[in-house]
Amino acid sequence: MQVLSGFGLVTGATYPLRTLGLFFRNPNLWGYLFIPILLNVVIAIFLYAGLLLFGWDLLGDLLNYFASWLDRLQANLPAWLGFLDYFILALGFLLRLILIVVLLVLTGFILVQFGTLLGAPWYGKLSEKLEEIRTGRLEVVEVGAVRDIWRAIAFEFKKIALTIAIGLPLLLFNLIPGFGTMIASVGGLTLTATLVCLDFFDAFLERRRLQFRAKLKIVFKSLPASGSFSLICLFLISIPLLNLVTVPLCVASGTLFCCDRVLPKLLRPS
Repeated sequence: MQVLSGFGLVTGATYPLRTLGLFFRNPNLWGYLFIPILLNVVIAIFLYAGLLLFGWDLLGDLLNYFASWLDRLQANLPAWLGFLDYFILALGFLLRLILIVVLLVLTGFILVQFGTLLGAPWYGKLSEKLEEIRTGRLEVVEVGAVRDIWRAIAFEFKKIALTIAIGLPLLLFNLIPGFGTMIASVGGLTLTATLVCLDFFDAFLERRRLQFRAKLKIVFKSLPASGSFSLICLFLISIPLLNLVTVPLCVASGTLFCCDRVLPKLLRPS
């Protein structure tokens, strides 16, 4: 456990819990969460009423397709390979589980995209306050309102470009039944976790006006801590209803993570 913690694998996953403790020690911080949570409630109503219901219908069609494919596979097995029936049943269960998880993760991910974008002014203030509490100072590189808006738009478009560049090749794996779907799901989960990490680090990193590639480089240089951080946050935002609260918590956790593990490296002379 000490070895894993030393590399940051365990430590990264503890940041939402650490942030929650910081909120309880500083009750004045709760006021910064009211409007973001209210925004998340409004977004979630439309999101779960639309995307989740549509996704559930699509999921049903995919499950029927896989069920038919597994039935054909099972029917064509020679008698002496009958023991593989159990393997096929297990594979069917695993595919169903993966698809359900992907649907919940995707819904939570979209909630983060809209929630952090619309709640950016309040999340920014919360992040500033957390940095002041954690480090005793606040660093902001001023660029003007127009350029600030342009940078926010460019950040979203670059995330979309990254998603297309990696996500489209991953979709091709779905043409391979069974294991191809699992490969695509794992790759998609990794890509989603990376984008979520960028979103939750952005309040801290954007105050320093770093370029998109620099932000992405920080995410990868912070591995494995950033990996476990993004995965635990992805899990928290994928739980329906609970994610109305965990999205703001994860945004705050990203600032705390950066104050502890990223800022010392940024201040280190190159």
